[in-house]
Formats: sequence, structure tokens, C-alpha cells
Amino acid sequence: MNGILYLRGSKLEHTMKITLSLLLSFIFAGTAFAQKSTIRGFIYDQGNGEAIAFQKVRLLYSDSTFVTGTSTDLDGFFSIPAVEKGKYILKIENVSYITSYDNVEIVGSNDIIDVNFNLEKRKDIMEFEEIEVTAEDMRKKTEILIGTVKLDQKAIERIPSVGAENDVVSAFSVTPGVTTTGDQGGQIYVRGGTPIQNKILLDGMTIYSPFHSIGFFSVFETELVKNVDIYTGGFDAMYGGRISSVMDITYRDGDSKKTGGKVSVSPFMGKAVLEGPLYKAEEGSNAAGTYIFSAKQSLIDLTSPTLYGGIDRGDSLDAGMPFSFTDLYGKLTFKGDGGSKVSAFGFHNRDRVNYDIANIDWSQSGGGMNFLLIPGSSPIFIKGHINGSSYSTNFAEVISETDTIDRFSSIGGFDLGFDFTYFVKNGGEFNYGFNFNGFRTQFKTYNEAGRLIEAENFSTEGGLYGNYRYVSTRWVVQPSVRMMYYASYNTTSIEPRFGVKFNASEKLRLKASGGRYSQNFTSAASDKDVVNLFNGLLSAPTSVQNNFVTLYGNERQPQNGIQYAWHAIAGLEYDVSKHLTVNIEGYYKYFSQLSNINQNKLYPDTDAFATEPDEFKKDFILENGESVGVDLLLKYSTKRLFLWGVYSLGHSIRWDGFEVYYPVFDRRHNINLVGTYLFGENKDLEVSARWNLGSGLPFTPTAGFFQEENFQGGVTTDPTTSNSSYVGTILGDFNSERLPYYHRLDVTVKKQFDFKNNSVFEVIASVTNLYNRRNIFYVNRATGNVIYQFPILPSVGVSYKF
Repeated sequence: MNGILYLRGSKLEHTMKITLSLLLSFIFAGTAFAQKSTIRGFIYDQGNGEAIAFQKVRLLYSDSTFVTGTSTDLDGFFSIPAVEKGKYILKIENVSYITSYDNVEIVGSNDIIDVNFNLEKRKDIMEFEEIEVTAEDMRKKTEILIGTVKLDQKAIERIPSVGAENDVVSAFSVTPGVTTTGDQGGQIYVRGGTPIQNKILLDGMTIYSPFHSIGFFSVFETELVKNVDIYTGGFDAMYGGRISSVMDITYRDGDSKKTGGKVSVSPFMGKAVLEGPLYKAEEGSNAAGTYIFSAKQSLIDLTSPTLYGGIDRGDSLDAGMPFSFTDLYGKLTFKGDGGSKVSAFGFHNRDRVNYDIANIDWSQSGGGMNFLLIPGSSPIFIKGHINGSSYSTNFAEVISETDTIDRFSSIGGFDLGFDFTYFVKNGGEFNYGFNFNGFRTQFKTYNEAGRLIEAENFSTEGGLYGNYRYVSTRWVVQPSVRMMYYASYNTTSIEPRFGVKFNASEKLRLKASGGRYSQNFTSAASDKDVVNLFNGLLSAPTSVQNNFVTLYGNERQPQNGIQYAWHAIAGLEYDVSKHLTVNIEGYYKYFSQLSNINQNKLYPDTDAFATEPDEFKKDFILENGESVGVDLLLKYSTKRLFLWGVYSLGHSIRWDGFEVYYPVFDRRHNINLVGTYLFGENKDLEVSARWNLGSGLPFTPTAGFFQEENFQGGVTTDPTTSNSSYVGTILGDFNSERLPYYHRLDVTVKKQFDFKNNSVFEVIASVTNLYNRRNIFYVNRATGNVIYQFPILPSVGVSYKF
């Protein structure tokens, strides 16, 4: 049955025994690896105490002959294993910092030597982009990096901003394989996967609703972002619980040396960031406590009636933009001298929008704790987290001047997890870990036939994974496996995954990855909705058909609506020159089991309708489908010029047991061009532009209209004389036609003013939709009115960083 193992009897006890046995095996294996000495440590910025990620570390013999090298991870941690006895020199070289050395002597056969560096900024040189290039060059040869985009704060900020505000959503939307359905609604689709199938993480915590309704902004604060890893498919076993993609966001810690912050304001929002030390490290120590807080509040609902009165809302052109949101975040970090640390954080997000067709109000709150542990007597690197959060959304669809259809969804839960890393030679790693989570879901919605669909459920699930990366001169091989146990459904999913890279030459690298994926979560909205504004969440349904025939004619007897997919990706990287890189990837995703709201439900699932087919009485229906495509990425980067060009060719289909159809996000062609140039001797004037072109999304045409009888008189109604005033709509074939092409040009200009006290004042001017393209949002079938996406939106904002 779809490759699933079903456990019976004392399932929980049996599964826990398997989990414990595997975990102990991993731990003993990690201990067995530790047969030679290890040199490890952290690298920090002396100015603010922040860990320096992706910094190259070189190990030399005492005569300066090169031995080996590595680079730091996101926590600034490096580890050089399998070091023989002898005298060595550790060298840290970076054009932004003064070169640092340290002498190390290995005298034993199983020593662990801890060496920390605090790098001092150079006063006579500005930061160069080549710093990132050297670390990136090393990762290209030691990591698979397929279906992967890595970004830091600077990379996000050089993408043109909307409303004079940079945001993670802008970076996500120009990623190869990513499709957005417009400026409003905040919906992002990745290589054939729907929004519910994208896992969004913030410091290890799942964020249920990452994007605001306006579509331009996320709940994340760009000023706090340290790193963003985007995996569009084929990701390893460290990640589970989603079948399409992962976006893993890491925030930095607060400044441990001094108090600082940033305030900014624009017509779209006002925001503030404040950070500093709770207590400072003593001389010669890195132990410190820090705090960092951020807050942003939308202003567009207040400013738009005056500044953007021409926004099309269906019934008027002078009502402005009906969006309002609030984002709050705070974190406390306590760091030990040896690099171990613990962080506690909390967040709250609120979003409200009043369309003519619907009113939406959602909020989410949560908090948790992360820790990083460096055992003094073990080479194993340990991370852990525990967190909890809740999300709820209310959706009121306006059907007349006095009537609405109310939908509701909520989820609340917890997550506990541990990750262990052991570093092996040549940049290889062995990772293993486990997590356990539980969540309660509630929802109420209606299908197109007006039938009520509601449920409440509590689910628990656990995951265990092992992941090994072998690195040699030519090869990078990464087998991994994940076991997901869905306790509430008595289901275990074994998910093998595999990645490989061949370094054919210094410039050419071939790569491939694939595997099996599963997830519990299902959307409380239908993938068939033309405008999908209701983003509710629920656990996998059990009210599904008892017999399911797949796209290829295979018959199954599913027990629940857990979703499954297989990924296969292959591609190549080629360094045309020092500054120009080409990346080409082809992908195939087979969604072997998907669950969806049953739009065909006509009858209640009761004994009175026992003879009716399941497809007409179950709340949910199982589907499957596939997505195939090719993504091309061109990246050119110098000290002043940055160019990013993406072309995506995609094709997605779904099978619901009745017909094969194109989902609403099936965009055949998608182009994103980004360019940024730094002017001036000090590079303090930046001009950037982004142009997006997307072929038309599918829609269902209107075939005609008819006089609809509402039978107000009951069974005595005579349709020949009632002369009903209701008009019904006859629809054509589902999603059989395409909207016009979508395209938009955004331009941003930034001017920076530096002051002697290290504070920075910045003026940002931006224009969204520069040539005022009228892109379609939706069409009112009853009136024929076309509602368009946002028109030209000029904006000016200022920020002050201190």
C-alpha cells in the first residue's frame, strides 16, 4: 500500500524500541569514529561578538606547508578531525579582518584541542564580495547543493524592494522553480508543490503562516536574518514533514559588545530593531548574554487612501489598500566561553485584510528555546530545540450585502528535537537526530456545493534520521534515511534519500539527488480554488474514499490522507569565469498521494446514503499528480555589479479520480532578471531592478448563463410561472484556458550616509510595477468586472542604523 508499513498490536512500544536501538547505534558509531585527534573552535567578530559563518580555516605544518582546510558553519564552528601528532599552525585569512594565527600541538592520539578566534576588522579596507566567494567555492566541491539556494542579509537587500522595504519574500520569489500567483494573497508554489507542502523554519521552529496577505511582505525581519537556505526539492533526511520544499531561516544573535538598533519608516510600514548585551564578556572570554527585539507595523491601510487611491478593489478606485499587519519578535541568548549557548525566543504576528469578496483575519504566536552544546570530551556537536506555537484564521466570504460564509481554522502544537553532528575528514559529516511533535487542529469550511466540512483532531508524530556525507577529491556522496511515525494513524513511513556530486574539473560539477517524502498536514482550502485566500491547516483526513485509482491506473485502498511524494533531480554547475556561474537542473516530482477538500461532495456520509459512491459523500478526496521541469540560473557577481537571471520551464498536472487537470499554479514559463550596481567611491549609492515575466495561469472559462430556479415556494413551486430573477453560471472545462502573461518591473535606489559614530542614515526610493502593467487578479463572473493586481506604486522610505 504505497510502500507504507502499518504497525499493529503494541505499535508505540515496538516503534520506540526500534527508534532507541537506531539512536544508540548512531551514538556508538559516532564514538567509534573518534580514533584520531580533533582541532575545533569558533570564530567571532571582535566588534560585535557575532559568530562568523562560512569562514575558511587552514591548517598548516609548522613550516607553513598546507595540510588541510575547512570552513565554519552558521554558528561559526569549525572542526578538523583525524589530525596526526605534531605541531601545526591555524591560519584565518579574510580581507575584511586582520589575518589571525594560532599554534597548535597534538601530543596524544585522541586529543580534542579547542581554539577560538576573535577577528578584528581592518580599518583601511571595505568589505568585498570575494569574502563570500572563497567560502562558496569550498562548499561547491564538498556539498551536493542541488535544488538549493543560500542567501544572507546582503543578498536579500540587493533584490529590489517593494515599498522601500526589503523582505525575504522577494528573495524567495526569484528562486529557480518558484511560482507566485500574484501580488496579493501571499501564495508561493515550489516546483509543483502547494503552499501547505512548503516547510518554513525559523531557528528550527515551523512557521505556519509565513507571508502576509499583501504578498509583498513576510513575517520575518530582514535586519535579523543571518542565513536563508532554500531547498526546492531532493533535500536530505534532516528535513521531514513536507513533500515539496524547505525554507530554513536562521536569525543572528544580539550584539554582545554594545547597544544598537535600526528604525525605518515608509508608506508601507514602520519598524524598529533594538539589540545589545545583557552582560558583557570579561577580558579574554567569549561568555556573554545578549538580547534582540524587532517590531513592525503596517501603515499602508492609513497612507494608501491618500497616496495610492487608484487601487482597484472591485467596487471603487479610491478606497486604497485594505491590508494591516503587525509582527513582533524577541530573543535572549546566553553564550558560554567554550561556544555552547542557549537562546529563548518568542513571536507574534497578526494580519487583517478586507477585500470586497472576503474579510480575512489571522494571527499566530509562539516561543521556544534552542541550545548548542559542545561536549569537552567528545567530538560530537549537539543541537536541540523545544518550542510551541498556535495559529488561527477566520475567513468571511461575502456572498451578498447582508450574508457571508464563515470559514475557520486553527492549529496549536509543540515540537522537541535533537541533532548530532560528527565531522569527518575532507569536509565530510555524519548527522543523526530525532524529533517528536504533536498538534491539535480545528477547521470549518464549505465546498462549492455549499456542504459543510468540519473536523477537530489531535495528532502526534515522530521522526528519526541518519545522514552521512562522504567527500573525496572528485566525489561527494550523501546517503540518508528518515523514518516518520504517524502515531495517530498507526503508520510508519520509511524514506530513503540519496545525493551525489562529481567534480569533473575545477569548473564543472555534475550532481543528482532524490528520495521519498511524506507529510501529515493538509490544507483546509481546495487546490482548485481560483483565488485561494483561505489558508487553513488540518491533520491528514481519514474521511477519504476507500478505493483510489491513480493517474496510471493502479488501484489502492488507502487508510488515511497522509501525503507522499518522490523527487528526482539532476543537474550541473559550470564556472564560466571567476564571476559567472551557470546552474542547470531538471526535476521530476511524483505526488503519489495527495489529499484535497472534496468539491464533489453532495451527500452526508451517513447510513442513509451508504449506496452512494465515496467520491460524493466523503469530506476529502485523494488525488495524485506529477510535476516536471527545467530551471536555469545565471549568476554574475563582482565588487560593484550583481546579476541574477532565472528561467523556469514547468508542467504540472493533477488527477482527482474524475479528470486530469492543470492546478491553478501551473505556469509554463517563468523569467526573473535581477541586476544591482554600486556607484560612488565608497559604493554608497545602489541601483537595483527586477523584471518578472510569467506565462498565463490556468482558469475555468464561463460557458454561459441560465435562469436559475431557487424553489422559494418549496415543492409547490411552478418553474414555468415563477420567473426567477436568479442567474446561474455554466462553467466550461476546468482550468482549460489561460490568463494573459504576467509581467512587472520593479526599481529601487538607495543612498547611504555614514557618520563618524558608525551610525548610518539611508534613503530608499522604489517603484513597483514601473510601467503600470495591468495584471489580472480575478474576474467577477456575475458582473464581468476584471479586478487587477497592484498598479504602479512609488514609495520613499528612510532608515537610521545606530
